[in-house]
Amino acid sequence: MLTVLRTFLHRIVREGALDVETATGQQFAFGDGTGARVGIRFADPAVERQLVINPSLAFGELFTDGRLLVTRGSIYDVLALVSRNLGLQEPPGIAKALTRLRTAVRSFQQRNSSISATRNVAHHYDLDGRLYDLFLDSDRQYSCAYFDEPGLSLDEAQLAKKRHIAAKLLIRPGQHVLDIGSGWGGLALYLAKSCGAEVTGITLSKEQISVARQRAQQEDLGGRVKFRLQDYRSVSEPFDRIVSVGMFEHVGVNYYCAFFDKAAQLLANDGVMLLHSIGRMDGPGATNPWMAKYIFPGGYAPALSEVFPAIERAGLVVTDVEILRLHYADTLRAWRERFIARRDEAKGLYDDRFCRMWEFYLAACESAFRYSGLMVFQIQIAKRQDAVPLTRDYIGQREVELRSKEGCQQDLPIAAE
Repeated sequence: MLTVLRTFLHRIVREGALDVETATGQQFAFGDGTGARVGIRFADPAVERQLVINPSLAFGELFTDGRLLVTRGSIYDVLALVSRNLGLQEPPGIAKALTRLRTAVRSFQQRNSSISATRNVAHHYDLDGRLYDLFLDSDRQYSCAYFDEPGLSLDEAQLAKKRHIAAKLLIRPGQHVLDIGSGWGGLALYLAKSCGAEVTGITLSKEQISVARQRAQQEDLGGRVKFRLQDYRSVSEPFDRIVSVGMFEHVGVNYYCAFFDKAAQLLANDGVMLLHSIGRMDGPGATNPWMAKYIFPGGYAPALSEVFPAIERAGLVVTDVEILRLHYADTLRAWRERFIARRDEAKGLYDDRFCRMWEFYLAACESAFRYSGLMVFQIQIAKRQDAVPLTRDYIGQREVELRSKEGCQQDLPIAAE
């Protein structure tokens, strides 16, 4: 099995320098020796077999279980090295076959009925809220930040993201906004304070909605911002604006038409919708099996070619598309560095195994956004072509207006839990 693994690694790692030590002490080097060296060690002989049989699943499991150890560099350095090399070559035949198989069965894995969607959301978002305070910004924005200027801090970039989204929504004071997947409430509160909107936020996370409601009360916005524990499919009242940030990844390929049909039903005739979601640049595929099993069950980042047909069938019009390429990679780097700096606190909440799993998750996502074709798209949607201005100049102009309003406000605090 070791011979098979060495052949496998020689084929993948052609650039860079990877040192591997087996459980019996044998040492091998892969790559052309350029760049910083990274190293891993196997804790037991069975690691070799598991890596060869299903590397996409085994790599994360072995690191999480402490059976694959990083001896030089970090787990991010190892993943980045592998991702860079995979981007330079055609995947091996067995990898192609496994991807085709996972793609073929994904409709069964993403059966996100209202019951299963609630269960999947609880798996990730109903963790101890103190965990997210360790690495997110002060507003707990758990989605791609927007680094519209060099040198922004994480908090500044997340504020820029909210501002950018609000500018595209063209909200007028008093308009009713639906926030699908409202999280801990930061965006809804921003739209109420900076745009004068009446906001309804919906989520399936009991932990998140508890915090969001406390924040609305603390900010004396309870009359203008409402948070409901509700599935998007059961919403019935009309809205002038609809926004969804970081939620569409949990909808599932079987439900794209249902999602946009519901949006078309709820959106006013002159309304505007903004969808912010992770996507893939290389066409339809399947969720990494480790990520699907341990981090985001039922989750999937779609290609634009999978999203547009559902929008069209719903009778909606795409009025603008923006691709945020490396913004999420930089966001994830900030999250990863902050998490590692406070790892002991995370261990106090959970344990060593959880910390390894979470570090692998953040590192794997960052490397995927840098080297493996993941990106974030923002699609602006309407029912009428004239619902938004004909040129994009208004976005920058609205951002300037919003920035001036922010200067008169205090930061929105996270409610004490």
